[in-house]
Amino acid sequence: MTPLTEWLFETTGLSPDLQAKLLSSIFTIFILWLIRSIIIRVVWRRTEAAQARYRWQKTSTYIVVPLGFLLVGRIWLAGFQSLATFLGLVTAGLAIALQDIVKSFAGWGFILWRRPFSVGDRVQIGSYSGDVIDVRIFKFTMMEIGNWVDADQSTGRIIHLPNSLVLTDAIANYGQGFQFVWDEIPVLLTFESDWEKGKELLQEIATRHAAHLSGTAEKRLKEASKKYMIFYKTLTPTVYTSVQDCGVLLTMRYLIEPRNRRGCAQSIWEDILREFAKWDTIDFAYPTQRFYNNVVEGKEGARAEMHPQRNPGNSGSR
Repeated sequence: MTPLTEWLFETTGLSPDLQAKLLSSIFTIFILWLIRSIIIRVVWRRTEAAQARYRWQKTSTYIVVPLGFLLVGRIWLAGFQSLATFLGLVTAGLAIALQDIVKSFAGWGFILWRRPFSVGDRVQIGSYSGDVIDVRIFKFTMMEIGNWVDADQSTGRIIHLPNSLVLTDAIANYGQGFQFVWDEIPVLLTFESDWEKGKELLQEIATRHAAHLSGTAEKRLKEASKKYMIFYKTLTPTVYTSVQDCGVLLTMRYLIEPRNRRGCAQSIWEDILREFAKWDTIDFAYPTQRFYNNVVEGKEGARAEMHPQRNPGNSGSR
């Protein structure tokens, strides 16, 4: 027994064996912390990419923490067999008493294994939508989009959700695989408008704003088709025609990156307003009420016949 050990025994009452275990535990934790710090510092010096830094930081934590528990546990327990028995009993108790936490831990494993989403992806899980900004053992964090804000814009709120949701709720990933979404802009014209010219103008505008994405989308579609059964006959912008109660509906359909929906829609609408203002034969339809006289306003071949009204004074017998 060294003088220091003897002094600690007399001062604190800790036996030499207990002192050795404490010293070994502190030394093990320090070495693991030092290794992780060195790794993080090297990564920080070699790259400024936020995603790479985040992955290294999370991966090192996921490796160092379980390894620390294992090494420190072996110090305090007599042999690996005793540790395995202890961990088995603890796990069984947790599975019964902490079901929600166990489900969230299983969800975390599913996220790491199947990769339904990664940090930086825009996803919708159940009624929640947002950009994933962090994934932890029991919860993942999103920057919320939508809700009271239109066009999938950010609300500024951060949402913390349990990982168990990935096992029970449907997951929609905006950018995984195909990495584009289809967006539509409906434009309603009056029946009296030159809808064919309007459709031609809308096609030109859609092509001008979105046609350049078709080539990139086609390449990404081929890559995604290796993993998913995704197929489209056409990826170029188009305009569909239909008839509504109060006019002719022309629907623009085009590809767009998920985060550019609102900005692109604004640019398209501004071009629509400018182009339609140049044509007197094109007018927007909106909810109105009018009286329609088919005899006067109807087509010549489809007008109702005008019957002369009978004069009550000329009717009857003499």
